[in-house]
Amino acid sequence: MAEAERIIGTPDTPDAAGDGQERPDAEQEQKPEQAPERPRGKRRVAVLFAVALFAYLIDLGSKMLVVAKLEHHEPIEIIGDWLRFAAIRNAGAAFGFGEAFTVIFTVIAAAVIVVIARLARKLHSLPWAIALGLLLGGALGNLTDRIFRAPGVFEGAVVDFIAPKHFAVFNLADSAIVCGGILIVILSFRGLDPDGTVHKD
Repeated sequence: MAEAERIIGTPDTPDAAGDGQERPDAEQEQKPEQAPERPRGKRRVAVLFAVALFAYLIDLGSKMLVVAKLEHHEPIEIIGDWLRFAAIRNAGAAFGFGEAFTVIFTVIAAAVIVVIARLARKLHSLPWAIALGLLLGGALGNLTDRIFRAPGVFEGAVVDFIAPKHFAVFNLADSAIVCGGILIVILSFRGLDPDGTVHKD
């Protein structure tokens, strides 16, 4: 009898062995599904700040070069008279609008930076990370001018130098802000939210 049971085996033994092996695997399969959410969000935030830093440094470097080499000099023609580099000081908003409201524009730029920083905590979308990074970098670039350039703190004039024909003079920070804003409009029309969810109205 003992020999027959050894050959046939008891029905409970494989199941018991199987239970001991399968349950840890099942638990291991469930854990990775819950874990990636936070790292993915952190990667998106890292992209946001990387794009913002790149936009900020490019804008800052271009302004330093313009002030050192182009200010108080004749404009440089890039494409005939259709596109020139001409250094000007702009006390208004982007593209030279609203020169009488310099302090207000400074406060608005600071508020935009705070809003983007708060929004970054629930950011899970790569396109939104890029768009907000462009906005943040551009806002920081012009805010730096507002704070540190003449005539005074929070009243500083922004350095503009890109001068297309029949258009306002602007800088790379303005370009980053406009590109970020256009991308946000596109993402909103497509129903993509900053947290990565897609909705249809």
